[in-house]
Amino acid sequence: MTRGYRKALVEDPSHAASLHRLGIAAHQAGRNGLAAQLIARAIAADKGDPLFHHNLGIILTSLGRWPEALAAYDAALRLRADIVPAHSNRGSLLRELGKLDAALPACRRALVIAPDFTAAYANLGNVRSDQGREDEAAKAFGRAIRLDGLNAEAHYNLGNALNNLGRFPEAAAAYKMAAALRPAFAEPYANLGNALQSQTLFDPAPYIFALRLKPHFAKAFNNMGNALLGRARLDPAAAAFRSAICLLPDYAEPYCGLGIVQRSLRHLKDSLVALDRAVGLRPDLSRAHANRGNSLKELGRFDDSMSAHGIALALDPALAEAYSNRGSVLQELGRMEEAAAAFEAAVTIKPDNAEAFSNLLFLRAAAPRGDYLELARRWERQCVASGVGGAKFPARRPGRLRIGYVSGDYCRHAVAYFIEQLFTHHDRGKVELFAYSTAPNQDEVTLRLRRLVEHWRPLAGLSDSAARQRIMEDGIDVLIDLSGHTANNRLGVFARRAAPVQAHYLGYFASTGLSQMDYWIGDRVITPPENDRDFRESVWRLPRSWVCYDGSAEAPPPAWRSAPDGSVWLGSFNRLSKLTPQSLALWARILREMPEARLLLKTGALESRAKREEILAAFAAHGVAAERLELQGGATASWAAHMAAYDRLDLALDPIGGVGGGTTSCDALWMGAPLIALAGDRMATRMTMSMLNSIGRGEWIAADEDAYVAKVIELGRDVEARRAMRAGQRDLMAKSDLCDPRGLAAALETAYAAMTERVTAGGRGSS
Repeated sequence: MTRGYRKALVEDPSHAASLHRLGIAAHQAGRNGLAAQLIARAIAADKGDPLFHHNLGIILTSLGRWPEALAAYDAALRLRADIVPAHSNRGSLLRELGKLDAALPACRRALVIAPDFTAAYANLGNVRSDQGREDEAAKAFGRAIRLDGLNAEAHYNLGNALNNLGRFPEAAAAYKMAAALRPAFAEPYANLGNALQSQTLFDPAPYIFALRLKPHFAKAFNNMGNALLGRARLDPAAAAFRSAICLLPDYAEPYCGLGIVQRSLRHLKDSLVALDRAVGLRPDLSRAHANRGNSLKELGRFDDSMSAHGIALALDPALAEAYSNRGSVLQELGRMEEAAAAFEAAVTIKPDNAEAFSNLLFLRAAAPRGDYLELARRWERQCVASGVGGAKFPARRPGRLRIGYVSGDYCRHAVAYFIEQLFTHHDRGKVELFAYSTAPNQDEVTLRLRRLVEHWRPLAGLSDSAARQRIMEDGIDVLIDLSGHTANNRLGVFARRAAPVQAHYLGYFASTGLSQMDYWIGDRVITPPENDRDFRESVWRLPRSWVCYDGSAEAPPPAWRSAPDGSVWLGSFNRLSKLTPQSLALWARILREMPEARLLLKTGALESRAKREEILAAFAAHGVAAERLELQGGATASWAAHMAAYDRLDLALDPIGGVGGGTTSCDALWMGAPLIALAGDRMATRMTMSMLNSIGRGEWIAADEDAYVAKVIELGRDVEARRAMRAGQRDLMAKSDLCDPRGLAAALETAYAAMTERVTAGGRGSS
C-alpha cells in the first residue's frame, strides 16, 4: 500500500494525503523521527486538515517533544473542536508538563463530547491522582474499567489510587487483575507487594516475580527494600536498596530507605550520607528531609535537625511523621509546649498515629493536666482499631511461671541497665523468662541480655495481632510492659490481651490508660495509695524499692575535692526535657542566695547554641549572670569519663515540676555526690525520693521549695560534713535495697505468683 503513496509523491512531491499516510506507516514501524518529518511536510502542503495536526501531536509525544506536541493538538482543535482523542491526549500532555489545572478541563471536555471514551477517564484519573484527589482518581479509573474491563493499565492505576487511600485489600485485588490481564506487566507485581505489606502480609514473591519479568527494575528493588524495612529485616532491606541504587544511581528513594536502615543500625554518619544524597537528587522529597532530621537529632545536631524537619513540613504540610519528629527534637531541647503542639498536629492529621499520640501522652504525663487519663483512653480508642480484649486462655499448666518482658529498649538504654540485673537474678526454679524485643536495632547490650533469658522473641515488624498470636503460642502467664508510652512500645498488643495477667513495670511514669492492663508495679514511695486515682491499672506496691541499680565496678572511684577558692558547684546532668522553668527558677534563687555557688548543666542537647543562649537568658531574667553558669553539651568521650564528671559537683540537684531523675540520680549517688530532691505529688516527681529513701538518705528530701533551697545552702556550706559523707556513700549504697537485685527479683516473683493466683480466682486489685 505504501508503494502507491510513494508513486503519488513521485508525481506530486507535495501530495499531502500520501505524505500523511507514509508518516503513519513510519510511526507504526517505530521510525518516529521520519514520521514527524513526513507529517510536517503534509501539514505544510495542507494546513487545514485537523487529522494531520492531531497525528503529528501523537508522534511528537512519542519523541518526548512535548511542547511541540501540545502545539499540534491545539492546532487540530482550532480546526475542529470535537476531536475527542485530541482533547484527551492534550490533557495527558498537560499533566506530563505539570500543568494539572489546565489538564483537568481538557480531560473533562473529551468526556462531555464522548461520555464513553475510556482513555479520557484514564487520563482524568491520572490527573486527579497527581492532584492528591485519590478518591476521585479511583472513581475515574473504575469508570474506565467498566467501559473496558480488559484494560490492564486502568486496573494498575486503580490499584495505585486505592493503595494511596489506604484501601489495601482492594488495591491488592486491582494489582492482581492487572497482572492477570497482562502477564508480562512487571509494575503491578512490585506494587502488589507493597499493598500486602501494608496489611502486614509480607510476601517477597510479588517482588521476585516483578524482577524476573524486569531484572533491571529499580523500583521493584526499592519497594522490596521498604517492605523488608517494615518487617525490621534490616540487612536484606539494605541489600535491596543498594541493588536499586546500582541500577539507577540517580534514584532518590532508595537512598532515603538506606538512610533509614543505617539509622536503625546506629550507623548515623552513613545514614546522613545516604539521606544527603536523597535530598540532593530530589530536593522535594519530604520524607527524606524528615528522616534526615531524625539522623541529625541522633547525632546531637539539634539546630540542623529542626531545620530539616522545617523543610519537610514546608514541602508537605500534611506529613504527620515530620510533625512528630519535630516534636521529639523540641522535647530534647526542653521546649515542651511547642513539642506538645507538634505532636497534637501529627495526631490531628492522622488520628491513629500511635507513635505521635504516645509522644503527646509522655509530655502530658510529665506536665500533668486533669485530662491525662481520658487522653490515654483516647489513645486506645483511636490507635487500636479492633480486637481489644476478649481473649480466652486455657488453665495454667503446672510448673514454673512463664514471664514475658516486652521492651523496645533492649540496647544501650537506661531501662536495659536496670533490667539486666533483674534478668541475671531471677530464680529459674520459679520463672521461665521470655524477652520480647520490639526494636530492630541491636548492640552489645542486646547480646548480653539475649544470653540471660531462655527465650528471645523479636517482635519488630510484626503487626499487633501477629505479635499477640506469637505471645499466646508461648503460653505466657504474666506479660510485663517495660515501655509505656515511650519509643517502640507495643501497647497495641497489650490492648488486645496477650496473656492472662498483664502489668506495666519500670519504663514509664504514668498510667498506660489501657483497659486490658491489669497492674502497675511501683512501691509505697513512688506510688502512695493517695495516688491510685491517677491510674487506670490496679497499683501493685512492692515491699521495697521498685528498681535496682547496677553499681558497676567499672565506674571510676570517687575523686571529689573541695574547690580551693571556696566556690560550691551545684549541677544536674539530666536531659533538658526535665529542666522545667520551675527548676531553673528555683536554681536561680539558690544562686542568688548563695553567692559562692556555681551551676554546671551537662547534657547532649546543650550542643545547640540556640538552647544555650535560651538558658542563659532565662537565668539572666532571674538575676543570675552568665559567668556563674557552665553549660556543657556534646557526648562525653566514654561512660567512665561521664561518671568522673560528677567529681566536679559538690551537690547534685534533682529537677522539679516535671520528671525527676532516674538513672542520673543513681549515677550521682554512686559517685558520692549528695543529691537534694523535692517530695513530688506523683510518680514522675517521686523517683529520686524513692531512691534516697532506699539508701537511708531521707534528710535530702525537701518537703517544699523553701526547704529545698535551705538544704542546698546548708549542705553546700558544710564542707566537712560533705567530705565525711562522700567517702562512704558508695559502700552505703551498695548495701542498700537500691543495689540488691536478688531481693528485687524475689519481690517481683512473689508479686507475679500472687497476681496469677488472683486472676485464677477471678479477682484484681491493689496490693
